[in-house]
Amino acid sequence: MTRLLLAAAGASAAILLATIGANAQTTAPATQSAPAASDQGASDQGSGNDQAAPDDDKQAPIPFEGGQLTITQPEQDGEKVLSYDGKQLASNYDVFFDKIVKIGDVNVALVDVGDGGNQCGPAKVIVWKPKDGEIQTTTVEQDECGAPPAAVSDSAIYFVPYLLPGETRPALQWSPTAGLTTSGNLTYTPEPGTGWKDVDPSKLDNIIDAFHNEAVYKAGQALLGNDMPDMATSLLVGGGTEKTASGAFYATGCVPHDCGGNDGFMAVDPAKQKVYFARRGDNGEPQAWPPMKDWPDDIKKAYDDAQGSGN
Repeated sequence: MTRLLLAAAGASAAILLATIGANAQTTAPATQSAPAASDQGASDQGSGNDQAAPDDDKQAPIPFEGGQLTITQPEQDGEKVLSYDGKQLASNYDVFFDKIVKIGDVNVALVDVGDGGNQCGPAKVIVWKPKDGEIQTTTVEQDECGAPPAAVSDSAIYFVPYLLPGETRPALQWSPTAGLTTSGNLTYTPEPGTGWKDVDPSKLDNIIDAFHNEAVYKAGQALLGNDMPDMATSLLVGGGTEKTASGAFYATGCVPHDCGGNDGFMAVDPAKQKVYFARRGDNGEPQAWPPMKDWPDDIKKAYDDAQGSGN
């Protein structure tokens, strides 16, 4: 499993590492299902709070802190509205109740709110009511493309970001007393000790997963440098790999919500211990690492065929 290194100060780092253990994402979000939040610390408000939305998307009112959370759609095909006893808390095209958990002695409702679509997940809206206070909300989102997966402990909710190769991102935590704070930074790190002999394209859901291999990661880093996260982003919407006659494997992809405008190509040749990348630039012309004149004929043909198929 890809390791995520945490650089943080004090006890928060240790708590975060202990909490997130198995929750760190290691597969590309384009091909994975939505992660499930931890059930630890679930509220005793009722066992029905984890109910799934019915097929018609009409969600029943959720009892919460002496009132009701409701999700309505005032206009057909319009936005859905999250409210508490008639007070609007959030709105968007997709609004779904997740669950109620208990943080310390405070009941906290978690609601997914997003634009919909097939790539960006929803933001997480945190709803709670301080003692003798008004209903409160906080929205957690990563790069305007959904909230990181949440892990719940007795004292806080931790948000663990999905990392692309070459990235470092903050890990966040929320509690009713401290609010939303940064626990530390997580850095993408390949699986140590893995080499070219360990590369197996049949096990890759997305070619980005090849970066989990230390040899592939180092070869890509040497070519791409600071462009590695952008290159990986251009491959996010993609599937399995194909092989050339020489045994190299490759795949194409694109940036979420920009397919056809920012497309990527990656090839890995384990036998020759080489990697190849191309990405359509802002001017519509492809950038290539190494320069395309240095590519083998079969990989160049695979790229040309992919471009001809319109990705």
